[in-house]
Amino acid sequence: METKSLNVLLPTDFSDNAWNTVVYALKLYQKQACRFYFLHATKIRLKNSAISSSKLSDVIREAATKEMDALKALAESSNISKHHKFMSIISSEDLIDAIEIAVVKHNIDVVILGTKGATGAKKLFFGSNTVGVIKNMRLRPILVVPDEYDFVVPQQIAFPTDFNRMYNHVQLQPILDLATLYHSKLRIVHINKEKALSPVQEENLEILKGCLSALHFSFHWMPDYIKLTKEIHFFIEELNIDMLVMLNYKHSFIQNIVNEPVIANIGFNPKIPFLVVPV
Repeated sequence: METKSLNVLLPTDFSDNAWNTVVYALKLYQKQACRFYFLHATKIRLKNSAISSSKLSDVIREAATKEMDALKALAESSNISKHHKFMSIISSEDLIDAIEIAVVKHNIDVVILGTKGATGAKKLFFGSNTVGVIKNMRLRPILVVPDEYDFVVPQQIAFPTDFNRMYNHVQLQPILDLATLYHSKLRIVHINKEKALSPVQEENLEILKGCLSALHFSFHWMPDYIKLTKEIHFFIEELNIDMLVMLNYKHSFIQNIVNEPVIANIGFNPKIPFLVVPV
């Protein structure tokens, strides 16, 4: 099935984890015409101060250019689609600013990045750069790929919701597009914190049904008996979920996760990709 062309931004630190994310993106969109933009941000900080030495900046940029050329060549040689094109961006901004600038300038549709970079600590639920991007970059959907994850066709996509918010087609479009790409089944999961849905929740549920009418979807109700992050893990395993999607708004699940202390959230370390959609 032919689909519209996508502009995909792939931030990279040239690590093995970053390359794994590239491979995932190429396979995910192998049926789709895409422009992949590799982005490397060269600004680094020591003791909270940006390194501004012109000579050092030139050295860093020169090294990054060589790495970027090698990455682009590797992607082109590894690619299996004739409908993919590769571009490179080396930015002197920090990562979040570089992403926002690239998103606007190149009309990016989705940002794809890994959970850990070159120095990712195993004890963290995902890297600080990834958390920073999720918290601060609200322009486009962000697809996060776990460390060392091998591509699996996303046949089953889970979408947890509490039905307290009304969604529309525009907000849900990234989910619709992804589910349509592989004719995926969307599993809408509600964790019962109440004995019955309120009238507002019932209305939002009906609106959601209308927005998703073109998809194969089902509703799943889970009792609220364990920690929320464990509930997420449970239905991922129970329903054989291949991808998790979450909407990012104030007091949403993903906002609660990234705003709380990392140590308290080690339980949230999904072993499948998750799509964060800002609303």
